[in-house]
Amino acid sequence: MKTLRLYRAGSTDQGTPGALVCDGQHVCYMMELPERDNQPNISRIPRGRYLVKYLPRSGSGKYHDVYHITGVKGRTGILIHGGNYAGDRELNYRTDSWGCFLPSSRIGKIGGQIAGLASRAALRKLHNATQRQDFYLEVY
Repeated sequence: MKTLRLYRAGSTDQGTPGALVCDGQHVCYMMELPERDNQPNISRIPRGRYLVKYLPRSGSGKYHDVYHITGVKGRTGILIHGGNYAGDRELNYRTDSWGCFLPSSRIGKIGGQIAGLASRAALRKLHNATQRQDFYLEVY
């Protein structure tokens, strides 16, 4: 089973960008929520190693062709799915994440807020890297 590594950059109220690497090769960037002590729906997950399972369809049916990050203490329903923003809603930043990871082809800004850009293309790159198979994710 493959192991992918996520190297995070600094966390801000606008979100936490990071770079995802597989076999030493850059796959895509990721956007996550800010660091908020692993609180459900408002925080990124802690550093660690997690089993990630491919899902043709999420449990709610809202998302298709995504991944589910398992084994996060005190958390459930963490997906890797398309989206741009991962800011702190309580501080009036936009977000497409309730604790999920948002793949992106590059990090930039939309309307003055940090955002992941070209999310669908990045998700396709992730599918190519994993062949839609389960994998381990090491978060640094």
